Amino acid sequence: MKPIWIVDDDESIRWVLEKALARESLSTRSFTNARDAMTALQTEAPQVLVSDIRMHGASGLELLQVVKAKHPGLPVIIMTAFSDLDSAVAAFQGGAFEYLAKPFDLDKAVELIRRALDESLRESSVEQTISETPEILGQAPAMQDVFRAIGRLSQSNVTVLITGESGSGKELVARALHKHSPRASQPFIALNTAAIPKDLLESELFGHERGAFTGAQTTRRGRFEQAEGGTLFLDEIGDMPFDLQTRLLRVLSDGHFYRVGGHQPLKANVRVIAATHQNLETRVKEGLFREDLYHRLNVIRLRLPSLRERREDIPLLAKFFLAQSAKQLGVDVKRLSEPAVHYLSTLDFPGNVRQLENLCNWITVMAPGQTVEIPDLPQDLTSTAQVSVSAPFNGEARLANEVIGNSIAAAVTESAPQNWHDLLETEAASLLAAAEPEVIVKLGKEFEAIVIRAALKYTHGRKNDAAVRLGIGRNTITRKIQELGIVGAKED
Repeated sequence: MKPIWIVDDDESIRWVLEKALARESLSTRSFTNARDAMTALQTEAPQVLVSDIRMHGASGLELLQVVKAKHPGLPVIIMTAFSDLDSAVAAFQGGAFEYLAKPFDLDKAVELIRRALDESLRESSVEQTISETPEILGQAPAMQDVFRAIGRLSQSNVTVLITGESGSGKELVARALHKHSPRASQPFIALNTAAIPKDLLESELFGHERGAFTGAQTTRRGRFEQAEGGTLFLDEIGDMPFDLQTRLLRVLSDGHFYRVGGHQPLKANVRVIAATHQNLETRVKEGLFREDLYHRLNVIRLRLPSLRERREDIPLLAKFFLAQSAKQLGVDVKRLSEPAVHYLSTLDFPGNVRQLENLCNWITVMAPGQTVEIPDLPQDLTSTAQVSVSAPFNGEARLANEVIGNSIAAAVTESAPQNWHDLLETEAASLLAAAEPEVIVKLGKEFEAIVIRAALKYTHGRKNDAAVRLGIGRNTITRKIQELGIVGAKED
């Protein structure tokens, strides 16, 4: 994570913030004036920037303008005196994340910087560069047809609808379309419309104004603004709520949209690529998907074959995933024996490429020896009692994850780890093999909850005493108790 920059000509303010953030294990870099910060911005950027508004030389508002021109998603907190609220209003109009009134409560200042940090990390997670995109692998004729289609569309901005079963690699194709398009130097932003609750999806797509609803403490850019000039990939478009389909149709029709709670129209220069594993024609007939939106999206349709339609690619993909998994875990690459490769090539893989990747992760962690034979594969894939891989399947990868997860659970029972490091490593391996999202966040929260509960038990529920024992601030432990749903805490 990048450091937090502090810009202030008052040495005492810099010192106080540096020490407070250091206690939170957050790295900082300080500047005595805005000009030095502007110069540093030419070659690097912070995770969050905290700046005074009035300094010798350039002001904090001038620095804010430079930041927003170069890094529009970077949260900037402007510090200002109580008598300078007009400047605070100007700061908000210039795109500041929040303002911090001097003199300030240190715990509240750290809490505000934490909120800005969370926003910055969330923005970073969606603005991935195309250079991080793995290659699309495939020698089968069905995949060669896909490659040819990507080539034909390389210089086009036309809307594309990608269809195919879950786990077949639709997002990789969307990234490839972006990478080989005139928009390649601009952002590629992906959003799974089925993974966002209905009440939040509108804000995720179009953003919201400060105060638009309860909890909207700052103005926030939506995915359309994040993808400006680039490509917006809408996965599982068939699950989009009907009322939001109307708003999406309007953007595709005239290129304009409004933030939630906003009154000024915003222009969207974005190429939309959509994907679905569902039959949209059927959804239209059932009244679950707008027919006019379907025709807007279905300009060019690109069908992605299932893995069972390209079995000859299984050895190539397995070799790639085993190498990738070994690199991520820092271990030697395992290889499949010829009989094992042949056996895997006979399976239907209802979870498609995602299921094969999960299996390779499992092999890297759990299989004995460097050469993997058929008996070393998960028992659910090799025993006579296994769920038939050729049985009808709806295209989701859930069954594949359960198969791998159950095999890991069995292996864990047999190996019986003796200390918490082994248990943590085993749990991490299980989540990784099951393709759980945000593994480090999930385990981190569980770890924090266990440690805080232990501290509260030790201090008989006294929250502030527990914070001192843990070496964290009072506001920090209060926030974490609320976030983690811990009960039984009380004031000292």
